[in-house]
Amino acid sequence: MKHMSLHEIAAACGGTYHGDPSRADREVSDVVIDSRKAGKGSLFIAIKGARADGHTFIPQVMEKGALCSVSEQDLGDTDYPYIRVDSCAQALKDIAEHYRRSLDIKVVGISGSVGKTSTKEMIASVLSQRYSVLKTEGNFNNEIGLPLTVFNIREEHEVAVLEMGISDFGEMTRLAKIARPDICVITNIGVAHIETLGSRDGILKAKTEMFDYMAPKGAIILNGDDDKLRAFTPENGISPVYFGLDPACPYHAEHIESCGLKGTDAHFVTPSGSFSAHISIPGDHMVYNALAATAVGYTLGMTDGEIAAGIRANVPIAGRNNLIEGQHYTVIDDCYNANPASMRSSLDVLAYADTRTVAVLGDMFELGDDSGKMHYSVGAHAARKGIDVLVCIGALSSETARGARETASGTGSPIQVFHYDTKSDFFRESEQILREKDTILVKASHGMEFSEIVDRLTV
Repeated sequence: MKHMSLHEIAAACGGTYHGDPSRADREVSDVVIDSRKAGKGSLFIAIKGARADGHTFIPQVMEKGALCSVSEQDLGDTDYPYIRVDSCAQALKDIAEHYRRSLDIKVVGISGSVGKTSTKEMIASVLSQRYSVLKTEGNFNNEIGLPLTVFNIREEHEVAVLEMGISDFGEMTRLAKIARPDICVITNIGVAHIETLGSRDGILKAKTEMFDYMAPKGAIILNGDDDKLRAFTPENGISPVYFGLDPACPYHAEHIESCGLKGTDAHFVTPSGSFSAHISIPGDHMVYNALAATAVGYTLGMTDGEIAAGIRANVPIAGRNNLIEGQHYTVIDDCYNANPASMRSSLDVLAYADTRTVAVLGDMFELGDDSGKMHYSVGAHAARKGIDVLVCIGALSSETARGARETASGTGSPIQVFHYDTKSDFFRESEQILREKDTILVKASHGMEFSEIVDRLTV
């Protein structure tokens, strides 16, 4: 990472340096919170987690060659330096904010209720056609993950594409203070985390906190087909740029042709021209992702050819509409997370299959008082889309099953519906339900741990 001394770090987080004064000017090689990742020259920040307290690993990481530790505890007389702080969690954010401000790099911040990760992947794929890009890996999008991602920025990077996930008010402000985005992208305003944010208006308010710390002459890129985003006026005076399927959006798509599970062909219209590109990942939502990436690419001066190449180069990642051709089944691994909108989108993708279709769906969390209605609506959508078999797993998903059964009864849909309390219950009967060559969607909230189902079906 770029040069950052212990003296500088202590000042950035308001900590007190303890140790040999002659070592205070030494620079750290990296910043870690996982003792297993600490090495020669590391700064180890002792975070207290749900399962372990990082303070217990300080002697171990220092023996491995770490340069310094950040501690909430008085470590007494030690033969290694440490920085004493009131809160290691806050120190992590403060140091990351300081590091970000020292970097000459463009930052793209991405948020929204649905599609943050797939949009991040698409934007990174497009920008990589011209720039050296760092992107958020995995789910490192919160108040722990975002700082760690920022610390991975190196001097060779020209653009950082940072996913920013929240569940309550104030979180986005704290994330934006670290990221300081030059370009802000919001995918949509749905119902994810409505349990804590109260309403879609509350979700809009929380997501748009991103603008509080953006660059004064930056760009705001919003989904113009989303009613809440289209009606929103930023207080910082920056006029948003819109993408969507509505031809009124400066960045929009036309002549959209589904290629089934092989993706989508589309023609992309921009303020200065147009081009065609193939999207390899199936689903209408991927057209929106490509439009957002196009808008970002134009903002950073890219050509139509570069953007089209980046759209074509984007490929699925594990747990995100990842198509796996197994020995017995084709599995759509979309089990990383779920909410009503993403569930419906994934069912739309499944419906493209030219084999028998099976949806294995689990509970969706953090939906508040309307959770039952939302699960019901997903089941109803499965029946209306003509899905052949619906397997619902979990207590909340009993409403998904009910929605499918009642909709099928009213419409004559031949969908078969099963409900199980646990994955183990499903595994005991799966051989009687599934058939050779089925295309199977696997999707639920992350806490349901449906990756186990994917593993079972793809052996």
